[in-house]
Amino acid sequence: MRVVFMGTPDFAVPTLARLAQDGHTIAAVYTRAPAKAGRGMSLRPSPVHALADSLGIPVLTPASLRTPEAAEIFAAHGADIGVVVAYGMLLPQAILDASKHGCLNLHGSLLPRWRGAAPIQRAVMAGDAESGVGIMRMEAGLDTGPVALEGRIPIAPGMTAGELHDALMPLGAELMSQALERLETGDLTFTPQSAEGVVYAHKIGNDEARIDWSLPAAQAANRINGLSPFPGAFFEVDLGKGVERVKVLRASPGDGAGAPGTLLDADGLVACGEGAVRLLELRRAGKGGSASGAEFVRGARIAPGASLG
Repeated sequence: MRVVFMGTPDFAVPTLARLAQDGHTIAAVYTRAPAKAGRGMSLRPSPVHALADSLGIPVLTPASLRTPEAAEIFAAHGADIGVVVAYGMLLPQAILDASKHGCLNLHGSLLPRWRGAAPIQRAVMAGDAESGVGIMRMEAGLDTGPVALEGRIPIAPGMTAGELHDALMPLGAELMSQALERLETGDLTFTPQSAEGVVYAHKIGNDEARIDWSLPAAQAANRINGLSPFPGAFFEVDLGKGVERVKVLRASPGDGAGAPGTLLDADGLVACGEGAVRLLELRRAGKGGSASGAEFVRGARIAPGASLG
């Protein structure tokens, strides 16, 4: 099929690679414009942009799709289907209607749960038992379209959002490959989403990253794991050279009691509103690599009884 692919981050890369491998003609790739990154703040193309360049596929980075000119350019690709994976820009109706079969979206949740910007992180933060990906026909509403295919994966205890993200990427690529194959043969059917169980995965706010030790231990651990690796849940503590920010990249509920935020032992057990959280992996600001809870406590030279804000 003749495909226009629209995507930006790492999550979209396996799907683009798979569709190219399957022999589809990728007429164009749409992605977000290069952004400043790294110590030198040089412009860096998105992961999808980099792959498209390596495959010799034309790349477009429009600032908006809501102009007549943008719609004309998109329609001129003569695509059978638009494939959208974490593009990062809402598509107006003129774009949704420009391809022969409209647009298919790979979404990182089990719809209608976790519609919106951060479905993978929100699923882990909420303590969901499973997650997955779905192939949805796009409509003007936010992730409201009917679903054709779905793949599920359990969220194991202690799994981080980064680990769930990496597990869902190849599953999503496989499902999109199947979807286009069935679309070619006229065998792709869609089921409307249920009106019940709709939950929105709002964008992660900076104010959510500071660890709230007053939460019950299970909720605090889920929030820590759901924010790992980005933006990373954190606490602040004075380690002898002023207040320092420490990110917690993995945690699990544990047994213990005390004032919320109090370090309870030398292995990184911290009291919560109910129970305690075991800090399993931490990273100090400005330090390369990560450390276990015990390594952090020993290296930071803090003792049980210290308050981790």
